Amino acid sequence: MAIGAAMLPGSTAAYAALPGTTAGQDEAPAEAGDAPLFGAELDWGSDSTQAYADRLGASAAVYDHEMPWPLQDAERRYLEGFLHQAAAEGSHAVLSIHPTVPLARFDAAGAAKLAEGLQSLSEGFEGKLFVRFAPDMNASWMAWGQQPAAYTAAFRAVSEAVHERLPGAVMVWSPYAAQDYPYGKSKHAPQPGSGEFSLLDTNSDGEWDQEDDAYAPYYPGDAAVDWVGLSAFHDETRGGPATNTVPQAGAFAGLLDSEDFYERYAEEAGKPLMVRTAAFFSPGAGGAGAAAIKSAWWKQVFRAASADHRAIGAVIWMETTTQRALGETTVDWRVSFDGTQAAAFRAGLADSALATAPVTERAAGTGAAGEGTALSGIPAWGAVAATLAAAAILWFLPTRRGAARSWAYAEETRRDLRVDLLRGVAIVFVVVNHLGLVSLFQLLSQEAVGVVSGAELFVLLSGTVLGMVYGPRVADGLGDVVDATARRAGKLYLTALAVVVAVFALSWLPTVDSDAVTTFSDQGTGAAGRAAAGRTYDLYSGMDGILQYPVPGNVVPQILSLQFGPWQFNIMGLYVILLLASPLILAALARKKAWLVLLLSTGLYVLGSTARIRLLPSQFEDSFPLLVWQLLFVVGMVTGYHRRAIVAWFSRHRIVLAGCVGLAALFALFSWCNPYLANAYDVRLALLPDALYQDIYDRYFNRTFLGPGRVLNVLVVVVAGYALLSAYWAVLKRALGWLLIPLGQATLYVFIMHVFLVLVIDNIQVLNEGRVWLNTLAYAAVLALLWVMVRTRFLFRIIPR
Repeated sequence: MAIGAAMLPGSTAAYAALPGTTAGQDEAPAEAGDAPLFGAELDWGSDSTQAYADRLGASAAVYDHEMPWPLQDAERRYLEGFLHQAAAEGSHAVLSIHPTVPLARFDAAGAAKLAEGLQSLSEGFEGKLFVRFAPDMNASWMAWGQQPAAYTAAFRAVSEAVHERLPGAVMVWSPYAAQDYPYGKSKHAPQPGSGEFSLLDTNSDGEWDQEDDAYAPYYPGDAAVDWVGLSAFHDETRGGPATNTVPQAGAFAGLLDSEDFYERYAEEAGKPLMVRTAAFFSPGAGGAGAAAIKSAWWKQVFRAASADHRAIGAVIWMETTTQRALGETTVDWRVSFDGTQAAAFRAGLADSALATAPVTERAAGTGAAGEGTALSGIPAWGAVAATLAAAAILWFLPTRRGAARSWAYAEETRRDLRVDLLRGVAIVFVVVNHLGLVSLFQLLSQEAVGVVSGAELFVLLSGTVLGMVYGPRVADGLGDVVDATARRAGKLYLTALAVVVAVFALSWLPTVDSDAVTTFSDQGTGAAGRAAAGRTYDLYSGMDGILQYPVPGNVVPQILSLQFGPWQFNIMGLYVILLLASPLILAALARKKAWLVLLLSTGLYVLGSTARIRLLPSQFEDSFPLLVWQLLFVVGMVTGYHRRAIVAWFSRHRIVLAGCVGLAALFALFSWCNPYLANAYDVRLALLPDALYQDIYDRYFNRTFLGPGRVLNVLVVVVAGYALLSAYWAVLKRALGWLLIPLGQATLYVFIMHVFLVLVIDNIQVLNEGRVWLNTLAYAAVLALLWVMVRTRFLFRIIPR
């Protein structure tokens, strides 16, 4: 199948009325015209229309964004931001509707709800709205794929409802190019002998194969379709190993003309054609280079739109990266992230008939909500110099100033308060990122001290504390340690079940909006890649079976194995498993086998990060794969067990410590080159091309599977942070210790309670309107409340600490 499951990523009169400009005349919209539109689909989790226009030197006349339906509140905010960005560029918008419910739900009533949602979402949007309903419906990898009767009925119902509520909207019917049809066949496809199977067996030979029509069974009829579309990519892998090849002459036209698609559905039906396209290139796969492949393809596309296939009304270039083979293979479809490619593409675009933005009046004040400041040139290098100078001053000051020596750590307590303070930092990062409000706190918590999040710090330091607490007790008897860790694991497991059930119960209250904790909106950082940003998943799908009689046999095992639950809490399952395994690790450490423990742990990490093996059905395996994330916990345990020896070793080898501090500073500078900006107050360093940064990030700093760069970054950040606290303890304790030490000493308690505070915050509507300063005050209030709860020991007898 050409791209397959791994990619997952108007009337004729309406078309004639679309204003447009040629690519070389993008200063103001023309009064009218029929030039085909140039469009783009971006990685909306990390890119923006403005950034794209800056890279390419021109903005797309139409932008495409996936829209799941039904729509959750978080997804709606993503899409509102998308429409604002398109309006700011003077562009039209395509909403590619991806149903997350069966097609049968789109009867007259279901279609009316969708149309109502589109009307509400697009209110005030001045551009043309294209509705691309359930695209690639003839493909086997789509959940709605290869169900011709259900699809055509749903499309007709949606088309009627959309035209009634949004008379200016354009309904687009968009199958996948017929090459390799039926692509392996969908599990949802009709079975031989059924009435619907005859719709697919178009030549009536009793077989459904490549001899059958790939398009006709799915066509809803001329009355329901305003534009036709086609997904037509250069991809010769056929779903096999990554292969970089230069397109053959006429390959793009061949896709358009396969089974006479262009003639039947564009020319004869009189429908403008929207083509979604790009050229396959996988870095590291060998073969031809990206420039040769992509330029050959875009030349064919531009020629077709300008001369050979004049019914083309829009070309949507997929400006994204996607993952294949469970993330092992990256496919880079983009052209704008390489300066040379972007210039050549822009020149070809200017010579074509395709129109770029603006094609409608630009909307004022509707730029991307997350826009901040990008420093380049002298200011950026000045920031680098200042950062390195600050690191050097912090390193040398305690050795040059007598007064500074009195700031050093000298606490005579059973606990290491430096570790507690670091845990406090980690849990604050976790709380801030899980609340998800746009605020100033995000400037510190979202990979601002390096490519590190609170989760990695939380797991590493949890292992450290366990090694410190239980390590000395192993010598007195392993049995006592087994009993103690088993009791704690059992208590945490029961607590996890209680939270899962409590959130489920709260979700049934009619006055409570529980989407924040019962659904997950992808931020583009997981195994699905950045193209999945904005996609939402129901985390309690199927748990309502517990209310049925008889209860379905799979529900109780799913609950007990923690397959349901808030995404903010799912790491608790990982901690329970690691806690149960900890006595074996401690026993090995007591026998001076730290080298063996680290070797085995590293081996499991390599296995998990390369083979992507899932050991358990638990929800935490989606975000924190056990074989991968155990490495941080085990390294933490070894560090905690041998803490004094490790600290003494670093004291004797200060050059190594200085190297860790310097490397931590360099990692921080690298993280500040991230093209994603959290809000209008964020600042980034434009020192690396966006494409280079994202390529390095994808290869070495993957979050879900803990790229090696991220692991190294976490370790040096903790070493540097511990060293900083050791040297400047008196100052930092007075400034931050009062807040962070109590939170750090009760991280599990804070972690549990924050789930319910997330639910409370999400139900305060005014905090979901993007008001940075108000949300910053809300964060301060939440952290203050958690601090008061810890200090007053609220429910400490019930909730683990």
